[in-house]
Amino acid sequence: MAAAGSDRGAVTAAPLPASFYDRDTELVARELLGAVLECITEDGAVASGRIVETEAYLGSHDAACHAVVGRTERTWHLHGPAGIAYVYLIYGAHWCFNAVTGPEGQGSAVLVRAIEPLAGLHLMRERRPSARRDRDLGNGPGKLCAALGVDGRLDGVPLQRPPLLVRAGDAVPDERVVVTPRIGITRAADLPLRYFVEDSEFVSKTPKGFARISYRRPSAAR
Repeated sequence: MAAAGSDRGAVTAAPLPASFYDRDTELVARELLGAVLECITEDGAVASGRIVETEAYLGSHDAACHAVVGRTERTWHLHGPAGIAYVYLIYGAHWCFNAVTGPEGQGSAVLVRAIEPLAGLHLMRERRPSARRDRDLGNGPGKLCAALGVDGRLDGVPLQRPPLLVRAGDAVPDERVVVTPRIGITRAADLPLRYFVEDSEFVSKTPKGFARISYRRPSAAR
């Protein structure tokens, strides 16, 4: 176990291939749990975190997905190909990171909502001085992007090589995965498309009254 306040250890596993993302978005959202999101700055500084919470956005037929407006300048990279980053700004202040999924043109993606910090904690603390505890460094989509150094310059980059990549991590058993509706949206707000690791202290807070169900893997999952 890492000493208090120190890095929990860098993960050097291979990046997930583009084919991992070229599948059903809900399955990708669930299977990204346990993977490691890593960002490397131009000077070689590394910050990374284990993904513990995700949300699936299913394309133009999903009223909460940006794809409903079509392929615009803002949503260009949301439409593929699979395995690239879709990074966008919300409220004029916070960046959000998504992994693009499915066939090119579909406009589907997985929003990474929370990470467990692993490497580069000193960088994360410098970038997120308002975080009182390490568990608060990345327990929200805007927070994790600030902590890792992810911004709009990374929109559209592939996730298989620096500066931004997602590495294979420790598999999370189905019995530890909880599903709820997505957070902070008003359209299609009842769909159970948020996935998180049940016993993780690094997950964002679930709103009161949200239905919580245990994850059940589709029989046709690949």
